[in-house]
Amino acid sequence: MLELIQQKAANDAAQAAVGIYSRPAKPLEIQAGEQDRRTGRRSLAKLWILFGIVIATAGIGLVTYFAHQTDAAASTGPARLPKVIVSKPVIRELDSQLGFLGQFSAVEQVELRAQVGGTLTEIHFKDGDIVHKGDLLFTIDPRPYEIRLAQANAQLESATARLVLADRELARAQILQRRQVDTVENLDQRAADQRAAQGAVDDAKAQTRDAQFDLDHCRITAPFTGRIGTHLVSVGNLIAGSRAATSPTTLLAAIVSLDPVYLDFDMSEADYLQYSRDRLRQRGSLADKVKIALSDEKEFARQGTLDFVDNVVDRSSGTIHARATVPNPELLLTPGEFARLRLALGTPTSTLLVPDSDVIPDQSEHVVMTVSKDGTVVPKRVQIGDMRGGLRVIRSGLIPDDRVIIEGLLYATPGSKVDAQDGAIQYAASG
Repeated sequence: MLELIQQKAANDAAQAAVGIYSRPAKPLEIQAGEQDRRTGRRSLAKLWILFGIVIATAGIGLVTYFAHQTDAAASTGPARLPKVIVSKPVIRELDSQLGFLGQFSAVEQVELRAQVGGTLTEIHFKDGDIVHKGDLLFTIDPRPYEIRLAQANAQLESATARLVLADRELARAQILQRRQVDTVENLDQRAADQRAAQGAVDDAKAQTRDAQFDLDHCRITAPFTGRIGTHLVSVGNLIAGSRAATSPTTLLAAIVSLDPVYLDFDMSEADYLQYSRDRLRQRGSLADKVKIALSDEKEFARQGTLDFVDNVVDRSSGTIHARATVPNPELLLTPGEFARLRLALGTPTSTLLVPDSDVIPDQSEHVVMTVSKDGTVVPKRVQIGDMRGGLRVIRSGLIPDDRVIIEGLLYATPGSKVDAQDGAIQYAASG
């Protein structure tokens, strides 16, 4: 049986060989194409093999890198928390205050104008001088007014002489009338002449006083002590006086008083209501304590007295005008300058203060970053007040035990953990 099978396999192999060699030969072009396809397939396979090797090498490198990083992280331990400095708010006994921006103005201010006309002959001051009440400032040519005064005096003398004669004639007429020598008509005439002469004397005296008035006002003096500005006319100019009224008067200079000075400011309606309620608590007495700082001063070292609040709120601006009087013995304060002022209200109460740089504006509100006991950053919305002692007043939103972040706000993200270390907030007592 085995022999039959082997013989059959040999026969089949022989037939297959005969079939192969008996097939017709392919053309040379077909054989070349098949050879190119086989070569392309082998090249593509080599590329895929090379790509696979690169991917495997990169994967091995990444696994090695991450394993090294994991080992390094395991060796260094957990990441450090950002460090911040915290402090509790400063507590001070402070009175409530309202802050305003004001402008100084003169208590007395006068434009110097001549009452009589004429030629300006002398200027007796230097521009910007401090002049005192009664100091001579300008001189107008007095000669025309001296002539007029001389004429008035002459008329007065003439009228006085006529009055003396009329008095004598009246006296003689009265004697004759008593003796019944003269008539009643003559006595009446003498009495009328005497009254006319008296009237002429009175008129001449008035003319004399008028001429003397004009002559006196050829010398223009300072009405009060203050600082005078620049002269607006020069020597030789023709001055138009107010008494003649034939042309507009000539402005010569302006003078303002310096001690004391006014500090004018405007209160908003809300501030005015707060001020008014404080007045009611004080039983009507003015809250007159005003502290002042100039534009280049940080401390409110100057003091004034609030002595005027207007009686009407301005409809257009919603403010009411107020004024304080400020002593100026050094003559440092000048009308027109600006100054900051604080108006004290009520009695001192415990007040929380934090650095102004640590109060973060949030649209129309303000936020202060705090740290809880477990080291979590907690933002708190606060109501702020004015600056006191270089710090910002916190009206509400904080409690004395809150730990406020005063350094490291850059790392204080709400809800994150931080490493909080204690610091201190400094309060400037002079502020």
